Amino acid sequence: MKKVCAVILAGGEGSRLGILTAKRTKPAVPFAGKYRIIDFALSNCVNSGFMDVMILAQYRPHSLIEHIGAGGPWDLDREHRGGVRIYTPYRSRELADWFVGTADAVQQNFLFIKDRRPDIVVLLSGDHIYRMNYGDLVESHVRTGASATLATIPVSREEASRFGIVTTDGEGRVTSFVEKPKDPPPGDANMGVYCFDYEVLDRVLLEDHLDPESSKDFGKDILPKMVARGERVFTWPYHGYWRDVGTLESYWEAHMDLLSDPPAYDLNDLGWLIHTRSERRAPARVGAAHIEHSLLTHGCVVESGGSVIRSVLGPGVRVAPGAVVKESVVLNDTVVESGAVVERALVDKRVHIGANARVGGPGNKLAAVGKGSELPPGFVVHPGGEVAHDVVGSDLDGMEVPEGLCVYTKRRPWDVSIKRR
Repeated sequence: MKKVCAVILAGGEGSRLGILTAKRTKPAVPFAGKYRIIDFALSNCVNSGFMDVMILAQYRPHSLIEHIGAGGPWDLDREHRGGVRIYTPYRSRELADWFVGTADAVQQNFLFIKDRRPDIVVLLSGDHIYRMNYGDLVESHVRTGASATLATIPVSREEASRFGIVTTDGEGRVTSFVEKPKDPPPGDANMGVYCFDYEVLDRVLLEDHLDPESSKDFGKDILPKMVARGERVFTWPYHGYWRDVGTLESYWEAHMDLLSDPPAYDLNDLGWLIHTRSERRAPARVGAAHIEHSLLTHGCVVESGGSVIRSVLGPGVRVAPGAVVKESVVLNDTVVESGAVVERALVDKRVHIGANARVGGPGNKLAAVGKGSELPPGFVVHPGGEVAHDVVGSDLDGMEVPEGLCVYTKRRPWDVSIKRR
């Protein structure tokens, strides 16, 4: 048996997720009501039998650290032989600083990997939604005698420019690796799931660290160089559900996938549970309301006359009589008052949407409201408009937000930490 250490890269700022990552790192963003995005990679590790897990965090890691804790919900609260540990950047005698890229994040923490004395290191992104048995990946890696193995997935030509595109020979050995090509060659997409022999990883990380021209990234630098040198880099094809939820649109689409009939990704697979730290809340309560193709998490209250259609409600969300939530994702403890309509929208935690307000609407554009904001009665956020976090009535100059604009709080102008899409 090979000793495996899993390393989850969870340091991304996730600026393309806009308001959802203004106060948290991308892997800590809530998903499907009760989970966080990182729960999927972490649960894949546990369900694959990998109980030695490192998480490398950087940008606003507080909610992630609080969520993971000692690892109890994943059976990873272990004192010896495994468990989960979270590492953040630190200052050393070599003046190490923020992680520059994925490879730099692993390089800065390599001594901690070395302490675990693994034979194989599995590197994972902490911001994808999928179900994968990493044991099959490791088995393929050992069987082929590869130095490195990467999981790949078929993508359309239209999507290919967003990914690293890999071509192989008849035995699955990588013959070319091109990162985010403008004119993509035929091939499959790199999933950001890697398997390395420990000695190989040690060597290529040091080489990359010493290269002043490198951007310190596995997909951009290390793997293409290994392929160019003729090293034994193989692929492991994956054909299940997988989605990179790196944009507001893909995040929303992934939630809609959960609501299809049958769901594109079934959370009720008892053979492969997604573990998480659940909030202690009362059961959801539904009055004489209209509920259709939706997920309601514990603590939700949908009062008589309220409507929830093709939507996901996080813990403690309240939908008042006459309010409508349609094709939307509404996070914890948000209140939608009477007569308000939320349609094709993303609403973060603890938002208060006043009576007869409207957020979003039909069409292809999503509306978004940031954490802790308060929208007064009758306020309108048009499709494609955004309200940042902690906005209240005194921050508003009018009663609507047009498409393409974002309203920020005026009370803390130095805390504008989101980027316009």
